Amino acid sequence: MGVVAVAGGTGSMGRTIVEALVATKKHKTVVLSRKVGNTFIIISPTSNPDLEKELGVPIIAVDYDNIKAVAETLEQNNVDTVISAIMMMPGPAGDPKEIQLIRAADLSKTTKRLISSDYGLPHSEGHDKQLPSVIYKQQAQEELKTVKDLETTRIINGQFMDYWGIPGVKSHFGPFPIAIDIANDTAAIPGDGNTPVIMTHTSDVGKYVAASLDLEKWEPIHSIAGDKVSLNELLSYAEAAKGKKFTVTYDSIESLKQGHLTELPGQAANYNQIPKEVLQKLLVSFHLWYAEGVLNYELGTTLNDKFPEIKPLKAKEMIDRAWKKQ
Repeated sequence: MGVVAVAGGTGSMGRTIVEALVATKKHKTVVLSRKVGNTFIIISPTSNPDLEKELGVPIIAVDYDNIKAVAETLEQNNVDTVISAIMMMPGPAGDPKEIQLIRAADLSKTTKRLISSDYGLPHSEGHDKQLPSVIYKQQAQEELKTVKDLETTRIINGQFMDYWGIPGVKSHFGPFPIAIDIANDTAAIPGDGNTPVIMTHTSDVGKYVAASLDLEKWEPIHSIAGDKVSLNELLSYAEAAKGKKFTVTYDSIESLKQGHLTELPGQAANYNQIPKEVLQKLLVSFHLWYAEGVLNYELGTTLNDKFPEIKPLKAKEMIDRAWKKQ
């Protein structure tokens, strides 16, 4: 088998995928890290000068705007499969370079497969106005329709479960309380809290992504579901684990649509990275999706079904491991 290249492999989701690939001992893996001028763009809460050694795989600097050069890099490294974990949000270095990566992979003579960066939920009309990443994902999906010599897929895994297990359960994501702030015994539940939410821990996303490379044929979309629980159930798990009742507020859908969201104590720590007004707007979108059932979509055949030997982490198990009093 050729080499697997993980684009964005120094970031949170990318690093998790790299670790899963290395753990299989099946694939020679390299990381593609975006280069602007002479500077690496490394987005990771634990990034350091020894990151390449820590990951155990080579890191190759690429300039995604030079599509021909990226294609040549893929060929020079005999890259058969590209797994994109590019962060699909605009940042200091500009817009995500997913489209450029897709074009480079399609141009490369050695590259035959590509997983496009998604790792979320099925989006529909209007979502692009609620979350900045959606428009970039939709543009990438359109680009995938134009490839000439490339088998492609994207991964749908629902909500990342990690946020309710940090820091007790390993994750490359940082603390980011959504709806339930377990560290501070507080919750702001959207709607009535009874709508199921599909969620998967990133460690399991990594395992399923690595396993998907063994499939002879990919579907255009592969779904994963680690668990499906309501926020009220999640709250009950947290309260049971910590042995105390939380301070709970329920925000109505009408209130959320007007932009009103109950602030959680743990969210303030993120304001030095994302301004409060911006973060609150993003959270309003997530809370509306929870309440309106956007994250309770039809699954169809999943990677869970194709790889029953992988036992994904369940929400209660994760919360107990992270928060239960010993």
